[in-house]
Amino acid sequence: MRVIAGDIGGTKTRLALFDLDGGAPRPLAERRFESGLFTSLEEILGAFIGELEGRPPEAAAFGVAGPVDGRRCRTTNLPWTVDADAIASAFGMPRVELLNDLEATAWGIDALPQSDLLTLQDGTEGPRGNGAVIAAGTGLGEAGLFWNGRGFTPFATEGGHADFSPRSDLECALQRHLARRFEHVSWERVVSGPGLVGIFHFLRDH
Repeated sequence: MRVIAGDIGGTKTRLALFDLDGGAPRPLAERRFESGLFTSLEEILGAFIGELEGRPPEAAAFGVAGPVDGRRCRTTNLPWTVDADAIASAFGMPRVELLNDLEATAWGIDALPQSDLLTLQDGTEGPRGNGAVIAAGTGLGEAGLFWNGRGFTPFATEGGHADFSPRSDLECALQRHLARRFEHVSWERVVSGPGLVGIFHFLRDH
């Protein structure tokens, strides 16, 4: 079985083709696209699939930067609507699935070997509890990890759009600076690629 896996972000879209025959997924092809140069995910998929050799993919799954409602997602930082059923129909794939990109990342945490992990600050190990995955990029993605007693169950959130909560006079000044540009100052306006630019402009002027 050949499947396409995709990471759909506001800045870049990364697609890969995997062969699932024989157990562990075997990568066959991978390509990165600049998302803003395309009008839809279907346009990118057409370019990617057109380059593939061998039998066509039979399924696809996409982690999308935005809230997934059923089988559709209106992307947060792109003017796209990603529709799983429309993609399945356009490319003749029997199965297409969508999930939030940070939920997809959370599902992959347990697959990482210890060599891929880095402890930023040592803590005291205690009973199992809930966890979080936070990733700053074009936006601020967040997902939760619920400890169900046997393992972690990932779930999507849109926590990056929660209100920015300043804790000092300097941060309050930053909040006022950003409020002059944005109707809603969320954490995404601060902790993200564009947020770094906003902080730079604030510090320069302040």
